[in-house]
Formats: sequence, C-alpha cells, structure tokens
Amino acid sequence: MTFKADVFTLYPDMFPGTLGAALAGKALADGLWSLDAYNIRDSATDKHRSVDDTPAGGGAGMVLRADILAKALDTHVPANDPRPKLLMSPRGVPLSQQMVRDLADGPGAVIVCGRFEGVDERVIEARGLTEVSIGDYVLSGGEVAAQVVLDAVVRLLPGVMGNDVSGAHESFEDGLLEHPHYTRPVEWEGRTIPDVLRSGDHKKIDAWRRERSEALTRARRPDLLKT
Repeated sequence: MTFKADVFTLYPDMFPGTLGAALAGKALADGLWSLDAYNIRDSATDKHRSVDDTPAGGGAGMVLRADILAKALDTHVPANDPRPKLLMSPRGVPLSQQMVRDLADGPGAVIVCGRFEGVDERVIEARGLTEVSIGDYVLSGGEVAAQVVLDAVVRLLPGVMGNDVSGAHESFEDGLLEHPHYTRPVEWEGRTIPDVLRSGDHKKIDAWRRERSEALTRARRPDLLKT
C-alpha cells in the first residue's frame, strides 16, 4: 500500500517544496508515496474567498473558520478514511520518533496547516484532528511543520533509504542521541579516529558507541533519560 499524504493549506504552491528533493523527492517520483496539496480557500463561499473571521469574545488576530475547513476536508477525505488527521499547531503534542514510526507503518496522513491566530475549536473536535507540534516556538504557518513531519515519515517507508537498517541506528530510536561518527582520513588537522573504531572488535565498538550515546544524551538531553 502506498503511503498517501493529503495536505490542506492556504499555500499549496509551497508543496512539495523540500519534499520534492533528495530521498523524499526520489521516493515521490518512484511512486513509493503520494502527495496532494489542497487549497482551503477553494471551499470559501464568498467572492473574496474568505476563510477567516475575528475571534469570538474579542482579541487580536483572525481565526480559521470551522465551516470552511470542514468543507475542504469533507470534499477530499471520505468519512471512513482510516488515515490520522493532524493539525500542525504550537499547542499540539510534541512530534516524536515513535509517532513518526507509527505514521510510517500506516496508510498515510491528512495534515492541516494552521494559519492566523488559530483554528476554530469546533472543527478540531468535529473532524477528530490531532494537534501536533514540532517544537516550542511559533511559525508563520503549519506548512514548514507539515514538511518536517512528512520528511521524517517518508524516509522510513520501505525502499526509500538505500539501507533500511540505517533508520534503526539513529538519534531517538532507542531513547538516546546518536553516537559520534568518523570516516577517512584517519588523521585530520591533528585529530584522529578513536582507536576502538579501528580495532575490528565489534563488541568493543558497540560498547563504545553506547557509552558515547549515553554521555551525549546526559549532557544535551537529560529529559530523554527521564523518559
């Protein structure tokens, strides 16, 4: 089954963007996954193609209307579609490698790119949108965040990476940051590759890599050790 991604945005020209290059782009061209970007504004009902309105109760900014977004979703996503529906939002649950793997193991994803001050809460509830965040900061919109999610997912799809084992030995896969990497030349600017990595003793190499992963995680992301 091909992984199918449907993105709902006010700026469909932003896609595929980075997803059209490198591994993701080659996989897209090879049919290993598919991507459709739909313009939410196409579901507007007035001549100005309005999609937002002022927030109820007052306040700054504008809010994406529930009726417009729901119409866009209902037009392109069947009611029985099994794919998870994500809303890129700074208040969402943090994106994790486990979430990425779960998505990669599924049939695809429907992703809504938030804009303005936010999205009417009623459509989030009524269409079962799961809010997802890629970090503790605010972007102009969810398009870049959606590309981050899809890039992380696509690289894990079967046949995308040249060596499928590569994905199992990276940061976050075992709850730790990845160990340091080295390659030729053996010496560069007075710095040499650690002797253990040139020893040929794979048991010692594995132990060294594990120790370095734990040390890096302890220094840079102690929160991962707690979880």
